[in-house]
Amino acid sequence: MVKLVTGVAGFIGFSVAQALLDAGETVVGIDNVNDYYDVRLKEARLAILSRHPGFIFYRRDIADIALVDFIRQQHPDITEIIHLAAQAGVRYSLINPYAYVQSNLQGQVVMLELARALPGLRNFVYASSSSVYGANKETPFSVDHAVNRPISLYAATKRADELMTYTYSHLFKIPAIGLRFFTVYGPWGRPDMAVYLFTDAILAGRAIDVFNEGQMWRDFTYIDDIVAGVRAAHLNPPAPDGDGVPHAVYNLGNHRPERLTDMITLIEAALGQKAAINYRPLQPGDVIRTCADITSSQRDLGYEPTVSLADGIPRFVAWFREFYDR
Repeated sequence: MVKLVTGVAGFIGFSVAQALLDAGETVVGIDNVNDYYDVRLKEARLAILSRHPGFIFYRRDIADIALVDFIRQQHPDITEIIHLAAQAGVRYSLINPYAYVQSNLQGQVVMLELARALPGLRNFVYASSSSVYGANKETPFSVDHAVNRPISLYAATKRADELMTYTYSHLFKIPAIGLRFFTVYGPWGRPDMAVYLFTDAILAGRAIDVFNEGQMWRDFTYIDDIVAGVRAAHLNPPAPDGDGVPHAVYNLGNHRPERLTDMITLIEAALGQKAAINYRPLQPGDVIRTCADITSSQRDLGYEPTVSLADGIPRFVAWFREFYDR
């Protein structure tokens, strides 16, 4: 059986594709390899995937409408779509909003049209985000909570993805699962994420910016736990809900929020260096605290995160030192 993974040069897409290939699956990967962050990191991920004989790669934009017919004709035997490509980043959405409209909105519709066109598709798994919870005050964040107060354009586009996918599931009975990821980190992670930024800066002797005077909590989730959750989701198409719609949304988090300053302490310990810190006010679009209620993920997907922040940070730091020879 053939799996389509979008965003395959990205952090989560690469990690999921690698796990599938290691399990003997055939993976068709799509990524436009844009320059939102260092392309060399993306190319290094692709080089690893390309060593697998079961990997087929197309350097294409998911927002390209012509992609629907191209993939349908080249790979009509695709059984699952794992759609992880997106324009990421809360703060960048204040700078370049059009990138989010093209990738996260049009790209989602293109992938849904592809799902509709594939005759043997069994499941459409796609990336949402914990950002959809926005200004919600009640924690842990539950998939049963209302999510109608996004506080960044990025969050608004991910919520729109959920609504559009529900509509396609309703109209065309496409089985679909949305996964709300909570602050994913680990080896091969994105350079715009805090764990990476702080590690890089501390090693280079630069001060790090810590927002809201350090009063921030995040449900940091190690990449291996996320990969396990994605794979469980793609193997378990959702049953129709009470209205007959085969669509579900799940949280994938660690269910253990950590103070940002504690994460910095763990990085300092792993590096053997102290950080110089510039405390800054809360930034527009930032959420103070995230925490995932994973009850439904545990019940329906068998999802059980196993890697604590205390274990995950040293693993990331070891990868960082090796990859960058530092």
